Amino acid sequence: MATDEHEHEALDSSAMAGGDGTILFTGFPGFIGMRLLPRLVELAPQASLRCLVQARFLDTAREGLAEIEAAHPAARGRASLVVGDITVEGLGLAAGDAQDLRATLTSAYHLAAIYDLAVTRELGMKINLEGTRHVVRFLAECPRLDRLHYVSTCYVSGTATGVFRETDLDVGQSFKNHYEETKFLAEVEVAKSGLPVTVYRPSIVVGDSRTGETGKFDGPYFTLTAMEKVPSPGLFIKIGSGRNPANVVPVDFITEALARLSVVAASRGLTYALADPAPLSTLEVAHLFAGALGKRFAYLPVPKALGKALFAPRAVQRHFGMPVQTLDYFDHSCR
Repeated sequence: MATDEHEHEALDSSAMAGGDGTILFTGFPGFIGMRLLPRLVELAPQASLRCLVQARFLDTAREGLAEIEAAHPAARGRASLVVGDITVEGLGLAAGDAQDLRATLTSAYHLAAIYDLAVTRELGMKINLEGTRHVVRFLAECPRLDRLHYVSTCYVSGTATGVFRETDLDVGQSFKNHYEETKFLAEVEVAKSGLPVTVYRPSIVVGDSRTGETGKFDGPYFTLTAMEKVPSPGLFIKIGSGRNPANVVPVDFITEALARLSVVAASRGLTYALADPAPLSTLEVAHLFAGALGKRFAYLPVPKALGKALFAPRAVQRHFGMPVQTLDYFDHSCR
C-alpha cells in the first residue's frame, strides 16, 4: 500500500483515529503493535496513546517505547504505558487510570491475543475470549468512544471451504484448533457488543517484505526449520495435492492496512480480510523455501491424516521444530 503525501491529504480529517482524545492500545509491544504505534502517532496528530501493559512486561514495553521514540522523534511524549490486564474485569486498571480513560477515551485498538496454534482451550478462552469481553465491557462505559478497531484473524473461517467472505462469520464451521475457535468466539463477542467497530482479519503474517525481520519463527517458518533437518537432495513430505492456497502476508502490509483503514470514516462497521487476493499454493511456497535454503527436494504426497499421525509423537515435532497443528494449513481449500 502506497504512502505518498497525496494519499495522506485524501484522508478524512474528521475521522482521524482518536481525534483530540485518548487511544487505548492493547498488544504492545507485540510484533504488529510495535510497528503500528508509530504510524498511529503520524496519522492521529492530536491524540494521546495509552498502551495497556501487564506489570510483568513493563520493562520490555518501556524498551519498546524508547526504541520507537528514538526512531520516530515525533512520537516522543505522545504515547505512555498504563498497567492493566485484559484477563481481569475492568482491565485490571487502577481506579485513577480507569476514571481518566473513561473520560477521555475516543478509540481503541485491541490487538492483544495469544497467537499459538497449539494453545490449550483454557488459555485461549481466558485471553482471546474473556480478554476481548473485558475490553468490550470497559469500552461500553466510555461515553466519547468513536470506534473499536479489533484485530481478528482470517482463520475464524475454521473448517469452512470455498470462499469465506468478509461478510461471513458463523457459517456452521468447526475449527482446526483452539486458537481458531477462541478468536471466532471473540469476534462474535465484538459483533454482538453494539459498539461502533471495524474488524481486521489478517491471514498468516510473516516478516517485513523489505528487511525480512520477523517477531518469531513460527507459522510458515516451521517449514524452513523442518527443511533444514532434511538432507538435500532428498524427499520432503507434501500434504495432499500441494495445490491449495497458502495465504501469507508481510507485516508491513498489515501495519499499513490497519493504519490507513482505521482513520477513514468509510471503514466504520466493516470487516476487512487483510490477505493476499492471489495467494501462492503450498507447493509453490515450499519451492521458494527450498530455494532460499539452497536445497532440492522431491515432494512425496501424503494424505493429511497420515501426515498428522506421523507427526503426532512429541519427539517428532521437537526434531522437526514443527507442531502437528501446522499441517492442517498445508491442505485446506479455503480462500
